[in-house]
Amino acid sequence: MLLAPPTSSPRTPNAAFLAGFAAAWRSVMAYVLIGTYIGISALAQDLGFSLGWMMASTVLVWAGPGQVILVSALGAGANPVETAIAVGVSGARLLPMVIALLPLIKSKDTPRRALVLPAHLTAISMWIESFRLLPSVPRESRIAFANGLGVSFMVAANVGCVVGYYLATSLPPLLNAGLLFLTPMSFLISTTRNCRMLADWLALIFGFVLGPLLAAWQLGLDLVWTGVIGGSLAYGIQRLREALR
Repeated sequence: MLLAPPTSSPRTPNAAFLAGFAAAWRSVMAYVLIGTYIGISALAQDLGFSLGWMMASTVLVWAGPGQVILVSALGAGANPVETAIAVGVSGARLLPMVIALLPLIKSKDTPRRALVLPAHLTAISMWIESFRLLPSVPRESRIAFANGLGVSFMVAANVGCVVGYYLATSLPPLLNAGLLFLTPMSFLISTTRNCRMLADWLALIFGFVLGPLLAAWQLGLDLVWTGVIGGSLAYGIQRLREALR
């Protein structure tokens, strides 16, 4: 289901981009995105949005949960400014992923403008596959590879948009809900598969415990706080364990 790390290193930026683009289609994440965006696009069509609008918002927002908020809020007649703030707050959960990914792909001579596109393309699918595949890619080729990976996942999402938009009238609501649930479930399975150190497993366990608690307490930004608290505790316990050895 998942692509093995490349055996040959791309020698040019274009080759690295194409290698990343191809790698996305050998990953289950591309097909999870297609399924997820079939559900999101069917929801958008039901609320009266055009296919062009849906595809443009996919490129600009590039976050499934953020798009669900965008479509649902605007479809219900919410204020555009309030909707934009809600979508922005939803996207805050991706900031730790960007912070973790950039040191993996940049070098000391990398200009900041070269990091804008990979930062925008960073989402759950691209982040997981980047950490799995990039260590075997030469550092000077990693930005291009990551861009190819992210653009390819975006293409997969837009394929789902087109399919979902034209199938909207024939998809039952329960199937739509199930398709939207594909992304969090695939993220959970992939994260579990990639756990290697004690800190990885502890962060996963703390997330299971803290996530539902913080959501039930309605503190706001529950996903962000779950990551900050759970990740910090897991990192601290890992460091303490190493110090006591």
